[in-house]
Amino acid sequence: MTFNTIEREMTELFALVGDGFVGATDALLSGDQAAARTLIERDRLIDALYRQLLGTAQTMLKEQRLSSEDINYLITVLRLIPELERSGDLAEHIAQRALLGISSEMTPRSRGIIQEMSDVGTQMWRLATDAFCDKDNELASTLDSLDDELDDLHLSLIAEIVTGTMSVAVVIEMAMLARFYERFGDHAVNISRACAQFAQH
Repeated sequence: MTFNTIEREMTELFALVGDGFVGATDALLSGDQAAARTLIERDRLIDALYRQLLGTAQTMLKEQRLSSEDINYLITVLRLIPELERSGDLAEHIAQRALLGISSEMTPRSRGIIQEMSDVGTQMWRLATDAFCDKDNELASTLDSLDDELDDLHLSLIAEIVTGTMSVAVVIEMAMLARFYERFGDHAVNISRACAQFAQH
């Protein structure tokens, strides 16, 4: 496998995770259980691509004569792919909540906050993708600002579900959802920082 192949598969992995994240929110808020099941099944593609990239990068590090830049690139890939895989898991967790049919019990404000969190998370993911594809080390500060915005939305959602009229079971699921979105943003930040470190070498 060549470095171009790794680059292409990494880009595919970014796209799969990003699409899954957006789709999971749509399925959650619309109560579309069929779409949720499709997204959950698609997570297997993410896991398979993760394992393939992990094995390839490790093999190339062991078996090939590489420049220091190539070594740094492969090490960066090895740092990034767990972040991508875990982000895919978070999208899957959101889709799983869509199967519970809790959207009908959400307050209008909580639905709005979840959509906002998804929008910010999607923007962060696109920037993280750009940081990798363009080897851009200038995006980390922008992502940090967006992460602060996502953290504020997380707190707003927690305040809403605590003071709202939703059942205890739904409150528990909503609290978990808030954490999933917040963690998704954290992974985007981690990715951008790793890419920035590589770009500075």
